[in-house]
This record gives sequence, C-alpha cells and structure tokens, in this order.
Amino acid sequence: MSRRFKTPQGAFSVEALGMTMRFGDFTALDDVSIKIEAGSFHALLGENGAGKSTIVKAIMGFYRATAGTVLVADREVEMTDPKVAQSLGLGMVYQHFTLVPSLTAAENLVISRADAPAIINWKTERAALEAFLARMPFSVPLDQPVNRLAAGEKQKLEILKQLYLGHRFLILDEPTSVLTPAEADEVLGHVRALTRAGELTVLMITHKFREVMAFADDLTVLRRGKRVGGGKVADLTPADMAAMMMGEAPTPSNRQRATVSGKVVLQLDGVRAMDRSGLKPIAIDGVALRAGEILGVAGVSGNGQMELMEILTGQRHLSSGKIILNGAPYTATRAQAKQHKVRYLPEEPMRNACAPRMSVAENLAFRSFDENGGEKPAFWKDSTAMARNADSLISAFNVKTSSPSARISSLSGGNVQRAVLARELTGNVEVLIVSNPCFGLDFSAVATIRDRLVEARNRGVAILLISEDLDEIMELSDRIIVMSEGHIAFETPIATANVAEIGHYMAGHA
Repeated sequence: MSRRFKTPQGAFSVEALGMTMRFGDFTALDDVSIKIEAGSFHALLGENGAGKSTIVKAIMGFYRATAGTVLVADREVEMTDPKVAQSLGLGMVYQHFTLVPSLTAAENLVISRADAPAIINWKTERAALEAFLARMPFSVPLDQPVNRLAAGEKQKLEILKQLYLGHRFLILDEPTSVLTPAEADEVLGHVRALTRAGELTVLMITHKFREVMAFADDLTVLRRGKRVGGGKVADLTPADMAAMMMGEAPTPSNRQRATVSGKVVLQLDGVRAMDRSGLKPIAIDGVALRAGEILGVAGVSGNGQMELMEILTGQRHLSSGKIILNGAPYTATRAQAKQHKVRYLPEEPMRNACAPRMSVAENLAFRSFDENGGEKPAFWKDSTAMARNADSLISAFNVKTSSPSARISSLSGGNVQRAVLARELTGNVEVLIVSNPCFGLDFSAVATIRDRLVEARNRGVAILLISEDLDEIMELSDRIIVMSEGHIAFETPIATANVAEIGHYMAGHA
C-alpha cells in the first residue's frame, strides 16, 4: 500500500475565511468564516437552506466560491476541484451511502483507491486491510457484502474508507440520519475517540442537539447564509443553540382571519409505515385537521415529512392504521380525491405534479380535461375550453409565461408553483395538502403563494402545510405540530408557540 493510503498520523486544521457564494442574484453564503481546529470535533448547525451544504462544498472544491479563502494546516490553498481537497487529506462522508451494495466491504475499500490495480492480489490486499483495521478503534466484516450489513456497519465502512484513503479531515453530512440512537452513539463515539487521539479533525453537519452536546467540542451556527453564532459546546445550552438556529420568532402575520376553524375534516389514526430507508418506522397518532385552519407540520428534513406527504397522496403503503376523511376511510385514489375535493401541492412540482413536456394549458387542465360542463366523463379533449381555462388561471394567479402553449418546463420555479397552485385551488376545494410550497422561490413568488394559502384558509379550506421553513410555519399556521424521528413530538396552537421550544423538538431534544 502506498504512503497515501496509510492510517493518518496526525490531525490538521481547516479554515474558511470570508466565504461568499452567489448563484445569480441569490446569495447562498455571505462572508462566512469558520475554523475547525486540529483534532477537534466541530458541529455545523442551521436550518435547511442556511448555507451548510454550500460552505462544505466550497471547502471540498465542489463549488468555486465567489469570494473567500480556504486554509489547510494554516496554509492558503486553491480548491479548484474535489481532487485537490482529497490530495490534501480532506474527505467527506455523505448523508446517503456511496458504497457498492453487491461488493464486499473489502472490495469497496480497495476499489476506492486511485491506485487500485487492474488485477488485485487479494492475499496481499487482505493482509494490508487487516493491518489497517487493527489500528482502527472499530471494524467491519470484510467479507460480507454491503447489502447484508446493518446501517450502522455501513456508516462505519464509509468512515473507514475515508481513513483508509489517508484523509485526516472529515466532513460528516448528517451521519446518523439512517441510524438508530444506539448505532449513532457508537459511531460518533468512535469518531470522537479518533479526534481526541489527535488522528482526525471532524466537521459534522447535524440538526440534533443531543449529539452536539454529547460529542462536539465546538460549534458554528449558520442562518440564511450568514454566521450567526458559535463557540465552545461546554459553554452553551440547547436553548442557546435553538435561539441561534431559529432566531427571533417572526412577527405574527397581519393577514386577518375571515373564519374560525370548523369541523374535523381529515384524521390520521394509528398510521404506521416504513420510512424511505426501510429501516425506521413512521408512527403518526391522533392528527386532526379542521376546516378553515392551517395546520403546520414543522421538522428538520428527513424526520418523516416526505413520508407523511406520500402517505396522504397514496404513494406510500400503510402497514397499519387508517386515514379518515369526512368520516370515511381514505386511500387517496383519484376518484376519492375528486369526491372529497382534496387537492395537493407537492414539493418540487415539476417532478411530482407536472408533465414537463406538456404545455402550460394542458398542465392547468389536469383536473378537468376529462369532464364536460356537468362534471361527467368526456371522451374528447376540448381544446377551446382548455385554452379558456388557461387564460383565466394565468391571469388570476399572475403566471408569467410566453404563451399558454409553451412547455411548462420553460417557466421559472415560482411560476411553476403559481401554475400548480392555480390548478389545485380552482373549483370547490375542501382540503389542500401542501409541502414546502416556497422552497427556492424569490420574495415576490413567496408572498403571492402565502397570500393564496391564507385566502383559501379564510374561505374554509382545511390546509395541511408541511414545511422545513420555520418562519413560514410561524407566519401561516393556526396550529403547529413537530415531526421528529418519524412521529409527532409536539403540538401547540400558534397563540402560545415558542420558537425556541419548537426548535428543541425539531432537533430531537425534548
């Protein structure tokens, strides 16, 4: 094995100075500085969209920063691409596994090397791997195919791969997102032991206060692209961290209510399903949505919100429990959704709610193209009616498009959202289920969409708003529930909602 692939002999510091990253008119990072001291375990906190991924991608060379400097072991370096970062001993363990499932742990390690031979002498490689593992504080079964390893073993293997490649500075991106608490403690405990032995420096992106308190030495908090706080973990409390992450509670919305919440329309009773990893359960009890209210579902990404949306749209199988709509079982078929006047605005509508190659007019007609004026099945598409419908909705919702006949994929993100919202709010709507409706949109589009949601609520529509933007939840919701680890961890009416308390539950720290 070449020198590059030996166990790292010492940790080093990494520092980002004045990092700024702009994408067109959008500033993802604004003059952010962070130093990860040699041999330290540093946590990077912030809500989704705070700039965490942007700064680590700039450090690793995936992005060329608009401005700023990276220092490795106190020396300025130019991170032109990830290969430069890797050659300097920087590695990254991603949130989702990057292993080849059908290959063994040993095969995954060997093929990760740039100098892996075309014909592998397994006797030699096996001896080198065993010597390598003997110097590590943890190991994995080398001969076991990755697809037979537990999630905790896969995460260990991802970390071992980086150490095997000689990387002494590791970025861990949500490393425990698919681990049980016991597995998470074991993996992070091993990593901390390496930092305390002076063999490794770690920067961990996380939302979990418990893990920060248990394993990190220092932390930095980003909010909306800026560094808003940090310090020694020993000097901070979870309340301090929540305050930095969430900021001050937004000013209560000045949008006036036209109605009060009414009867229960939608209920989730003992709902059970598996999450997207297939490893963790989704368990939702006693959620009730009323007419004329916005029920906000807050939570950090990956805590079951996506699965909740899939359950409510009939895209995820229930292992037990039931959804009740207007007193009857609901399985989200198109016929049931039409009967009960249920509409959806999913996250990333271009992927989940549109046909990109079809026109704006055709996409706007998805709810009505197969009906005639009496809402009976129609055998032929009425192009004239579709054109009239498109003109009306484009005007009413201010959808900016060159023509109703233009492909919907040619529209900006905000205009796609407006178009889908126009379609879903047209006609007699009783229930609207929305996921991250303003993600990535500009201020004008955000204001328009939020106003439309409030107008619908004031007409008596029952709205379930799933959002990772706590400001949005606080601004629009009448009642808030928090999802953590696949279940409802907290509920509060907006009148008594406390942003720091909500932040605690979002971060899994009750």
